[in-house]
Amino acid sequence: MALLCRSTALLLKHSKLLPSALAATRQYSSGGQYQYIVVDKKGEKKNVGFIQLNRPKALNALCDGLMLEVGEALDTFEADSEVGAIVITGSEKAFAAGADIKEMQNRTFQECYGGNFLAHWNRVSTVKKPVIAAVNGFALGGGCEFAMMCDIIYAGEKAQFGQPEILLGTIPGAGGTQRLTRAVGKSLAMEMVLTGDRISAQEAKQSGLVSKVFPADQLVSEAIKCGEKIAGNSKLVSAMAKEAVNAAEGNRLEKRLFHATFATEDRKEGMTAFVEKRKAAFQDK
Repeated sequence: MALLCRSTALLLKHSKLLPSALAATRQYSSGGQYQYIVVDKKGEKKNVGFIQLNRPKALNALCDGLMLEVGEALDTFEADSEVGAIVITGSEKAFAAGADIKEMQNRTFQECYGGNFLAHWNRVSTVKKPVIAAVNGFALGGGCEFAMMCDIIYAGEKAQFGQPEILLGTIPGAGGTQRLTRAVGKSLAMEMVLTGDRISAQEAKQSGLVSKVFPADQLVSEAIKCGEKIAGNSKLVSAMAKEAVNAAEGNRLEKRLFHATFATEDRKEGMTAFVEKRKAAFQDK
């Protein structure tokens, strides 16, 4: 099933067919169609696309297969004229606890740089329709970056945000240094990136990272309500407004520096230590 989903995503990316040509083959339900996510349409008018990350045993760690499936679901919602907004969520325990370190552990700088590693993650930020992240539990590393790629972040009361890549001998590589700085300011962003420390949902709201905080059991329904409100506006004008707000984004330097960490011994040691569940012994090389 994973291979089927990946093949469909790659076909959509590289073929000359319009997204709608493939969208017709996808039904809006979990129904075995996806391995790592649950997809549906929510709201009274079914005009809010809904994606739930579904790797509970891995705390929704963002493996390559999951991100390809998210991209495929986003393409389907983008082509659906009824959908005016999209909500992405995880579980009450974890939105996403980070990227899948086991997939990264043995990568080299040449592979990362030459293949533009993580480039396909950007699909979340390039969707024209507004995207709302409903974050419960952990949003760490790639999970925090994933949430920040969305246009609006709602958080559950016990949510935690962080960029702990420094503890693995690397840096954020999917927008963390850029979007976090714009959201919370230089000082707090530097502290989070350089120490790996987390912030609570309340701190995230105070700093501007999230717009609203709700009890965990109300979070998703509130995010869907926001999506319904947005979907009731002009879809064309909403897309234009989103483009205007995001016009200043630029993450190329961060991506290249992230790739460069894969040429260091410390990055290899940091990720190996994580997988082996021990403290990293960095040598500054």
